[in-house]
Amino acid sequence: MAPIRDRSLTGPLPEIHGRGLHLRPWDATSGADVETWLRGMRDPEFRRWNTPMRLVTDRTSARESLLARAHSAAEGTSMSFRIADARSGTALGHIGVNEIKYHLKVARVGYWVLPEARGRGVATRALLLAAHWALTELGLHRLELDHAVGHDASCRIAERCGFAYEGTLRGATFEEGRHDAFRDAHLHARLATDPEPDAEPGAGPGSNSQA
Repeated sequence: MAPIRDRSLTGPLPEIHGRGLHLRPWDATSGADVETWLRGMRDPEFRRWNTPMRLVTDRTSARESLLARAHSAAEGTSMSFRIADARSGTALGHIGVNEIKYHLKVARVGYWVLPEARGRGVATRALLLAAHWALTELGLHRLELDHAVGHDASCRIAERCGFAYEGTLRGATFEEGRHDAFRDAHLHARLATDPEPDAEPGAGPGSNSQA
C-alpha cells in the first residue's frame, strides 16, 4: 500500500461516515465553513480551555486559519474535519488528526463542538470515528489526546473512546487567553492494539486542547 503522505497529495481528502455523523474536510472557500470556524474559535467555552498560537477573531483570520489547515492536509501532516449531522448536514463542530508522524506512526487528536450541539454525544461519536479511521486507514499505531487539567468532560470523553489516562504533563499548555503562562495537562492515548471501545455517546461540553 502506498504511503498515506503520497496519496494525500494526489487524491481527494477522505470523508468519514458513521454514527449519525459526516466528517469532511473544511473548505476555506465556503462562506458557511468560514463562519462556522469563526464561531467555534470565538466560543467562550473553547477559549476557556484552549489558547491557539494565532487567535481567530474575524472572517479574514478564520479563512486564513482554514487555508493553513488545508495546506497541512495537502502535505499529509494534519487532517481537519468538519463534523456535521449525517441527515441534515448541519455543522456540529470540528475534529482533527494533527501532528502526524508517519515514521513513528503517531498523531494527536483534538476537537470542539458548537454550543447548540453539546449534550448529544457529538464529541464521543466523532472521536470514535476519527480514531478508528486513523488507526486503520492511516495505519497509525498511537493516538494522543491532551487537555487542560480541570476539563473533566474531556477526560470522560477520552476514556469513553478508549484513550487511557497516562499522566499529567507539567506546564504543557497555555493558560486561558495567555501566551506567557502555562498550565498542566492530562495525557490520554489509544493504541491500534487496544480493544475497540464499546462506547455509548454521552453528554459533555466536548472541547479540548490541540484542536
